Amino acid sequence: MTTTMCDMSTKTRTGFKLARPCSMGLIVLLLGGCAVGPNYTRPVVDVGTSYKETQGWMPATPRDAALRGDWWKLYGDPELDRLMNELLASNLTIAQAEAQYREAQALVQSARANFFPTVGAGASMTRSGSGGGQSGSSGSFGSGNGSNGGGAGNQYMLSGTVSWEPDLWGKVRREVESSRAEEQASAADVANARLSMQSTLAQTYFKLRTLDAQKLLYDQTVAAYEQSLRTTQNRYDAGVAAQADVAASRTQLENAKVQRLALNWQRAQLEHALAVLVGKAPSAFTLSTTQAIGTVPNIPLTLPSSLLERRPDVAAAERRTAEANAKIGVAQAAWFPDLTLSAQGGYRSGQWAQWLTAPFNFWSLGPALAVTLLDGGARQAQVAQARAGYDAQVAAYRLTALTALREVEDYMVQLHVLAQEQVAQDRALASARESLRLTMNQYNGGLIDYLSVVQVQTAALSAETSDLSMKADRLVASVQLIAALGGGWSAQKIQ
Repeated sequence: MTTTMCDMSTKTRTGFKLARPCSMGLIVLLLGGCAVGPNYTRPVVDVGTSYKETQGWMPATPRDAALRGDWWKLYGDPELDRLMNELLASNLTIAQAEAQYREAQALVQSARANFFPTVGAGASMTRSGSGGGQSGSSGSFGSGNGSNGGGAGNQYMLSGTVSWEPDLWGKVRREVESSRAEEQASAADVANARLSMQSTLAQTYFKLRTLDAQKLLYDQTVAAYEQSLRTTQNRYDAGVAAQADVAASRTQLENAKVQRLALNWQRAQLEHALAVLVGKAPSAFTLSTTQAIGTVPNIPLTLPSSLLERRPDVAAAERRTAEANAKIGVAQAAWFPDLTLSAQGGYRSGQWAQWLTAPFNFWSLGPALAVTLLDGGARQAQVAQARAGYDAQVAAYRLTALTALREVEDYMVQLHVLAQEQVAQDRALASARESLRLTMNQYNGGLIDYLSVVQVQTAALSAETSDLSMKADRLVASVQLIAALGGGWSAQKIQ
């Protein structure tokens, strides 16, 4: 159902005619405050008042109640700081997320444009005629041709149009609300990509530093085994040791060399992974070796309720829930009529000389109201689809929040247990070193054979490598806990 616009060729009676659109505009302004569809409220998620796995953890004080954005500086490693700066500047995953955020910003601007009128202009020239007729037809727009012919003539037209669809039912507002929520979700996605890449880089870095420490350990072990082989060979030459002792010593040495070589390709692969993280080709990236592994810092814990504001993936899921809620209003607005206010004016003539003269101007002004009467249930299905999409997003939001809580609990208990294991491992390592010292003294005194030494040396090496692996596991778990807590991010940054 559509009302047609009035079309006038003169400027008479315009006062009475223009009063109707002005009245309609006043009605539009009065109705402009309503918006169909449900207003958004954040879904409730029961996160509890405290964490379950708090044994061994101290609650954060007001001075250190939150992690900072540069959380990696807790580890006090300048090389890690440098790599993080390169990551933020050149990582391609972050660059992709930032580009998608700019795309979401453009969609918001596109949605907001529907609040404003559309203005257009056009110009045309046409030549038309009919065959066999007499020239000088009064119905022609000034053909300017006095000879016999088909009444062909030219027509020139210059026009401008203005069209505006008032947001009577809040459809545009809901579209802007939906686009804005998606933009905020995209901003949280950028933060989540940064945090994920930072966490991956830190974990990879600490694993590489652990391999450096293990490489140093095996260098020292190989040197010690070479010395043991020389000592055993000398004892065999002197008739003090058996040939089996020499063979056992040589076997032990070669096995240690093999294990040391295996560390080379493992470190190389981690170094290649770091290169890609900072946006470089592996051939253009080299990280020097160092003996320092790092220590686990004190990680401040906040209440579970704050986790909903500090995890970017949780914030993104919540914003997409708001987006889905706004889409319900967009779908419901299709049930109501659309009102379009439009105006057109310009000049048209058959000759250039008459183009801009008053008798040849034209204009039109009026509203158009359109509503769909029958669509076979399409609008009802769209509303049902929007409501189902909202329900699905609510479930996704709650699942994301609960998953975040689970991750924090997992890494808390992992770090606590690993700290206890580290204490026991340190005692085992001290005992292994002491046992090796006593065994070597017994062997040098000729009290035992070299096979007994090999067994103790193997146990001592295993204790050394286990200690390094334990330290690496604690560092990696600490990074994972910081990431699970949201790093230093806050949802206030996307508002």
